Amino acid sequence: MTAFLSASARRRWLISLSVMVGLSLVRAHAQTAPSPSDQTAVIDALSRASAAVVGVRVTAADDARSIATLGKERAGSGVLINKEGLILTIGYLMLEAQDIRIVTQDNKTLPAVAVGYDLATGFGLIRPLLPLRDVAPVELGSQDSVQAGEALMAAIGSTDNNIEADVSMTRLVSKRAFSGSWEYHIDSALFTSPPVMAGNGNHSGAALFNQKGELLGIGSLLVMDAMGQNRRLPGNMFVPVDLLKPILTEMEQSGTSRLSMRPWLGLTSSDASGRVQVLRVSDDSPAQQAGLKGGDVVLAVDGNKVSSLEAFYKKLWDRASPQEPVRLTVLQGAEVNTVVVQPQNRMANLRKATGI
Repeated sequence: MTAFLSASARRRWLISLSVMVGLSLVRAHAQTAPSPSDQTAVIDALSRASAAVVGVRVTAADDARSIATLGKERAGSGVLINKEGLILTIGYLMLEAQDIRIVTQDNKTLPAVAVGYDLATGFGLIRPLLPLRDVAPVELGSQDSVQAGEALMAAIGSTDNNIEADVSMTRLVSKRAFSGSWEYHIDSALFTSPPVMAGNGNHSGAALFNQKGELLGIGSLLVMDAMGQNRRLPGNMFVPVDLLKPILTEMEQSGTSRLSMRPWLGLTSSDASGRVQVLRVSDDSPAQQAGLKGGDVVLAVDGNKVSSLEAFYKKLWDRASPQEPVRLTVLQGAEVNTVVVQPQNRMANLRKATGI
């Protein structure tokens, strides 16, 4: 039946079905009716919001350092957030981009340029070189407006003409701090379950909406511990747009934020049982040059003990200058050594995407 409907009608039909099923499941879980209770109003709001979601295709520059971890060809989603054509996405998609393309829901491909990348939050901003016609921007919401158990919608743009844009209902299961293995930390993130299952298999940059159609966050990761508390529950981590609001103007004007000017060592690490363990070291990074390697355990930063990634990062970033040498106390094999690392400003280390 849906094959005979227009793209917008098919999207509304899919949202209607998803909302009815999703709200029923949440009502059964929470034993209370979700707000707003009028499903027609919810469907209208989410239909308008999902229309602002686009696909994003990126080709990184040939000499991009990020190719080793992110690949040269990348695909994900973005969402229109203002009338000037500004599109919000997850930053790693457009990191060191040479070519950016926006794929609209009517299968038009438009060239775009990078506007900004913020290392501290992980957000990326891009803008098509041609206007997105007949597409209304979304309103920015707040994580403060939603509570655990509430039904939300995740929307993914299509980057393949053979696969339509996708929407699915999910549920907020927790709001908590998140520390990434790649020297990344935010004090609050949104975790949802069940996980977004996109037709193209790619949830990067997915838009998370509340029942009013307001944008709450941008999808970053598939996680196995969405609930936290050492409980296994597959889901997604979304970066809340609350973190974007204070830096949006700065990102548009300068291409980043002052918070992104922080020391970078080039470590991929994990924490477990009160230990910060190095998993691997980036090639030609400050950490590699200082002699750090996978398997090392970081015990202290400048004499201050650390037992979690959050503590490690915050001690590392709480410095007068991104270039100030860092003294790490490190367990290497059976020996405890002091390793002096000369950090780099990560933003200066990356190749700027075309447009910034």
